[in-house]
Amino acid sequence: MTPKLTSRVGRRSILGALAAGTILSPLGFTAAQAQDVSGELVMINWLAGSQAEMMEALQADFIEKNPEVTFRNIVPTSSGDTRGGIRTVLLGGEQADLLINTWPAFRQELLEAGMILPVDEAWEENNWSDLLADSWKELSSIDGVNYGVTYTFGDRSAIWYNTGTLEKAGITPPETWEDFIAGFDDLNAAGITPISVPAKIWAHAEWFESTLLRVAGADFMTQLAKHEVPWTSPEVVTAFEKMAEMLNADCCTDANTMLASVWTDSADTTLKTGESGYMLIGMWLNTRAKAEYGLEPGTDFDIVQFPAFGLGHDDQSMVDAKEFNVLATVQNPEAANAFMGYMLTADAAQIMADYGLASPSSAVDPSIYDPVVQRAVSEVTQASKVQFVLGDLLPGDLVHEYRIQIQKFLQDPSDETIAAAVQKIEDVANASY
Repeated sequence: MTPKLTSRVGRRSILGALAAGTILSPLGFTAAQAQDVSGELVMINWLAGSQAEMMEALQADFIEKNPEVTFRNIVPTSSGDTRGGIRTVLLGGEQADLLINTWPAFRQELLEAGMILPVDEAWEENNWSDLLADSWKELSSIDGVNYGVTYTFGDRSAIWYNTGTLEKAGITPPETWEDFIAGFDDLNAAGITPISVPAKIWAHAEWFESTLLRVAGADFMTQLAKHEVPWTSPEVVTAFEKMAEMLNADCCTDANTMLASVWTDSADTTLKTGESGYMLIGMWLNTRAKAEYGLEPGTDFDIVQFPAFGLGHDDQSMVDAKEFNVLATVQNPEAANAFMGYMLTADAAQIMADYGLASPSSAVDPSIYDPVVQRAVSEVTQASKVQFVLGDLLPGDLVHEYRIQIQKFLQDPSDETIAAAVQKIEDVANASY
């Protein structure tokens, strides 16, 4: 079983045992910024595939600019949610400077364990507000204190498709839920599974979350993430019922196939082989499609926003982001700070753009992005409200149960299953907050 950072007292005592005499205070972190940049920079780096190649290219460019710096990447091993592997690394005594993080709930967990440091003073000293809007600072803050520097973000309401696949079925990207469902018959008739849902670990929740966003909106989802409203709320039930419409319209493969699939399987069948019509996942698929499939964004494949329901929330977007957290065991704060600052530069943004990802930095000319990224950035910036990925906001025990209940629903999308699922999630939520 993966070790968990459970009680607050236990977390702090573990931290003391791991790093006695090595932890720098927030003041110590920022005071070192004026020193020359040199030495080893240690990063907990769990990125894989093309994203790992991208980070390697970014580190190489930073070293070219700062030849006295070397990198050591600690790569956690995990068979499921990567947070488990990171916990194992931290509890195992590894001392690192930076952590790549994409889960706000995990940032909260690390803060309660005393394992990350604030970056507010470094932010001010380096004028990062000139490059990152206040909204990005707020995104990485807890109780008004900032603990992260966001370096990329993505549109998570984007449905991906191969243009040739839709042409084969004789359909166009759908704008409404009704058009979306209606196109399943044409896709099936062409021998194409309309939707690939990878339900082995976590990616199946993407469909529920974007459905809930269209049903109830970002404000409700924020309340749900804080457990200010119950999981048994009518809005949650309606989202499951909408998904049941999709499943009952012959959208997908059998449940066993879904439960045996991970997101890369769906990416292959949707963009590479054309066996399936649509999939829903983050913008890192753009990186995979360009670097590993050799496809041209906007020509060979594209995105369309999650279909409109007409319930007043169709102009809202789901987003994710990746940030750097400075660990309490930081040994090279000046290099950590310099690398975070570098990641906000136009040079870093160009490298990320080459791999199909967007930077939040104002130093970036949007014209460097390919058509898919430009469309995604436009959707996020023009959205009336933006909601962070729900699963990434939930405590560990709750998100685990939440994903299990959606898996059970995929196997039996009945009213009885829905009722049991929302009640079970609510029961766990009551114990988690």
